[in-house]
Amino acid sequence: MKSSKFSESQIIKALKENEQGRSVGYLSRELGIDKSTFYYWRKKYGGMEQQQLKRQ
Repeated sequence: MKSSKFSESQIIKALKENEQGRSVGYLSRELGIDKSTFYYWRKKYGGMEQQQLKRQ
């Protein structure tokens, strides 16, 4: 399976930007990903903080 070109901390940062009001479409274009990938990230990492990533 191909590894992601984004680290978990970068994914969390993008999710936080979306929570602050930036649209999914804009973030997807900026990162060069599909909208479905963003929604998958939100499902998997939604609500997590940086400290929680280190515990996993």
